[in-house]
Amino acid sequence: MNAKRTTKPSKPTKLFVLDTNVLMHDPLSLFRFEEHDLYVPMMTLEELDANKKGMSEVARNARQTSRMLDEIVSCCEDRIKHGIELAGPSHDLATGRLFLQTEAINSVLPASLPTSRADNQIIAVAMHLHQTQPKRPVILVTKDINMRIKARALGLDAQDYFNDKVLEDTDLLYTGSTELPEDFWDTHGKGLESWKKDGRTYYRIKGPLCPDLSLEKRVLASRPGALPSSARDLLSQQSAALHSYLCTHPEVVMDIARKIESSETRITKAVFPNTTNHYATLFGGTALQWMDEAAFITATRFSRQKIVTVCSDRIDFKTPIPAGTFVELVGRVVNVGNTSIQVQVTVYLEQMYDTTREKAIEGLFTFVAVDDAMRPIQVIK
Repeated sequence: MNAKRTTKPSKPTKLFVLDTNVLMHDPLSLFRFEEHDLYVPMMTLEELDANKKGMSEVARNARQTSRMLDEIVSCCEDRIKHGIELAGPSHDLATGRLFLQTEAINSVLPASLPTSRADNQIIAVAMHLHQTQPKRPVILVTKDINMRIKARALGLDAQDYFNDKVLEDTDLLYTGSTELPEDFWDTHGKGLESWKKDGRTYYRIKGPLCPDLSLEKRVLASRPGALPSSARDLLSQQSAALHSYLCTHPEVVMDIARKIESSETRITKAVFPNTTNHYATLFGGTALQWMDEAAFITATRFSRQKIVTVCSDRIDFKTPIPAGTFVELVGRVVNVGNTSIQVQVTVYLEQMYDTTREKAIEGLFTFVAVDDAMRPIQVIK
């Protein structure tokens, strides 16, 4: 008798219930939950609508979220009840589904939690989903610490939201090495060419994997002895190829230097009360948005290609920026890789009615050049 093969059942995907403050904090949070599903309560939509007016960062994010939801829903209105797949709208950054509340939900809350409060209504939705889908993890995501405490007191799982990146693009960065398949030289070894130039020996290979190789890429043999001697020579030279090329081609270095100088970006903005907090100083989020804008312009002027923000790092707030002042943002390329580029942005505080000027903020932004399919490409054509 043949034994039946048993497979370990896969874990069910999670269902994340989003609070309004998550979407107003990061509109792209809709695409941050990978293979898991999202549920947006009706009260979340109501609060987005109530907060979309004005020039504040919160209002801008509310409007951006509403536009994104409209784009997602407008093409799939017939699938709202069963969940709208996010793979298409997110360009495969998320593979889960988006659910919108389409019916009234009656869930009994303790008398101490009045249903007139928006937070409690969202908690009631999460409780209803937890009760109707007991075999599936239902998690409330909110940046409101008191809301998380109340949800946990009712036996619900609640989490904070931490992802502040413009795009979850760390996967786009080159990981450092690639292992060659065992049949690599069977499919790429035919027609191997070699020649000498300027005292160096060069090799050219052809095959399906060649478009994915670059000068900086470190490749590994999948099995000992798999590489012919000519190929080993080629790979041993790759790590030094770019450095040697630049040393023997000073005109390339000069061209990069000219690009750095010509791409330097300076933006001046006035700090008005509608961009300041209750201390009458510039919102940190607004400052970061301005800095990211200056960094993006700088990187784009340098590469003249499509780029995406990978991360912002080492943001140093040196002094508060009060209302009624000018700020000048200076973006400058400080590091150029094969597919990535780093831009330093310095924010200078300048008084309106005298020449006093000081450094207020400094930060480093990393970008990756991508093609239309969002795959990394060389940052310098």
